[in-house]
Amino acid sequence: MDKTSERIVDATMELILECGYPAATTKDIAERAGVNECTVFRKFGEKKDIVVRGMELPRWHPNVTETSFSDISFDLRADLTMFMENYMREVTPEFVKLSVGLRSPQIYPYTAPLIMDTPRIFLDAVKKYLRDMRALGKVADKDVDRIAEALLSATFGYIFLVASFGDDLVGKDKESYIASTVDALTGGIST
Repeated sequence: MDKTSERIVDATMELILECGYPAATTKDIAERAGVNECTVFRKFGEKKDIVVRGMELPRWHPNVTETSFSDISFDLRADLTMFMENYMREVTPEFVKLSVGLRSPQIYPYTAPLIMDTPRIFLDAVKKYLRDMRALGKVADKDVDRIAEALLSATFGYIFLVASFGDDLVGKDKESYIASTVDALTGGIST
């Protein structure tokens, strides 16, 4: 991607963060990127194309892959901590704010698969891990898929609350929150 296209993408995503997708006009995008509005259309065609292209870039999409959760020790407490820490390192409050801005009806059909890809990778990795731990007898014979979903909810929930309210609602630092969440989950599923 050339520098002009990058400026257009960055301007678009910044405006969506600030005011949402519908309010981010191509005129405002062009002005912020320092280009003519015709250049925006020439480079991308439609505003949605800018967003989809932007979500492919590391700056605007978390770098969460299967290998993000491959440092498994088969110690339940250590591994659940690793899952939460690695997810929270990549899925920042800024990304959460952006993903909220990308849920408007005009763009959501195009962004939903890209937004859901990140939590889906996390969820699949945790489910596999908990199934393996159950097979090894290190986790009780429970519905590990629902437990994995609870871990995702707790992990994403913290980031969402920080993105929405700062420290005013959660009140705990990230490390304490992770430790408390892992304690609660391991207490319910350890053998």
